[in-house]
Amino acid sequence: MSGLALVCRDLGAEVTGSDRAESSYTERLRSAGIDSAIGHDAAQVPDGAEVVVSTAIAEDNPELVRARERGQRVLHRGELLAELCERGRLLAVAGTHGKTTTTAMAIHALRETGGDPSFFLGGELPGAGPGGAVANAASGSGEWTIAEADESDGSFLKLAPEVAVITNLELAHHSRWGSLGELSEAFAEFSAGSAGRVVGADVHLPGGAGCRQVRFGLEPRPGDPPAPGADLVAEAIQPLPGGGTRFRASGGGVDADVVLAVPGRHNVANALAALGALAMAGADPEACAKALAGFRGVARRMELKGVSASGARIYDDYAHHPTEVEAALAAARELEPRRLVAAFQPHLYSRTKALASEFGAALAEADEIAVLDVYPAREQPVGPLEGVSGVLVAEAAADHSGGRPVWWLPDAGVAAIALAPRLEPGDLLLTIGAGDIYQLAEALVE
Repeated sequence: MSGLALVCRDLGAEVTGSDRAESSYTERLRSAGIDSAIGHDAAQVPDGAEVVVSTAIAEDNPELVRARERGQRVLHRGELLAELCERGRLLAVAGTHGKTTTTAMAIHALRETGGDPSFFLGGELPGAGPGGAVANAASGSGEWTIAEADESDGSFLKLAPEVAVITNLELAHHSRWGSLGELSEAFAEFSAGSAGRVVGADVHLPGGAGCRQVRFGLEPRPGDPPAPGADLVAEAIQPLPGGGTRFRASGGGVDADVVLAVPGRHNVANALAALGALAMAGADPEACAKALAGFRGVARRMELKGVSASGARIYDDYAHHPTEVEAALAAARELEPRRLVAAFQPHLYSRTKALASEFGAALAEADEIAVLDVYPAREQPVGPLEGVSGVLVAEAAADHSGGRPVWWLPDAGVAAIALAPRLEPGDLLLTIGAGDIYQLAEALVE
């Protein structure tokens, strides 16, 4: 929402808005001259304004009620994003996991090789804003727009990309999609009109008429089963000391050596997807591959927050699905900690109820595990979600941990008190979750 506000302002619109709490986003909007009120009040809605809402806005929100009483135009944020993306050629990145980092890699590489794309990102990209500040959106002068496409509420179906990226498919938003089959049909619809499509090797969608498709995948590790057939492959994958990866990308119009400063095989897959999409969009893939060496990641994706008073490294990651948790912990292992501590905050009651056992199994990759209570976001523990809490994940983690310590620490304050004395030099603590668990990481650093 903040990115949409900034771009609309840059295009000449008069923009105001509101949110329920102060954040770095409201601060950034105010510094850009956009009035950002805290709290929702019907009196804040300008007469005649278009009113843009996110999925988190309830039907009884007083500002939304006032706008409808007046007959003002009300748009979902996905509709506004689609309007803004119609201004240029669209490269859109979708998928259950990795879409924010893949989108950010494509933005970074195109900007570093002389392009000036407009972009919309579901995270914060350091260095992409004015004066090298972080940014999640911008209105560029180039012909391409690069946008992250969100399937969580189905709004990605409003986009019409020329190049569509689908990183992978897994069921993550159980309150929106009833089955993996239903979700797959939606992704097929999302990419049906594209001239080019870059998809993960394990993504199976019907081919669109006249659509060129490139499948990407990683060379399997020793002992792994053979990967499904891929056109664009990462070979000779080699973790680098201190974090980062070197590999060879070949196929699908790409033939280049790549060095990444971010760790993890999942980031190799993200880089492959970005390079395949940029090659399909006509960019120089070798120059883009070189540019990725300067990509330092996205905020809240394996982000180093600092060092604790006892000398432990504190990282934070946005992972909120078992596959993402497993990938984040595997990447943290590549940083060679003496001991790896995972502090996890489940996100959404519906997801916690559906995937508690899988979360427990993924967290068991850590040497010590702390589980906080659920970050509710837009949900409440009522009806079929009554009784759901983080305890379900803590119990599952204990079942899978083989006797390693598992803590139930309901909030960040309690977690900081419990974990800080246990951290020692050489340890790495990773806070994990899409809610406000980053505050635990910041508290441990302070």
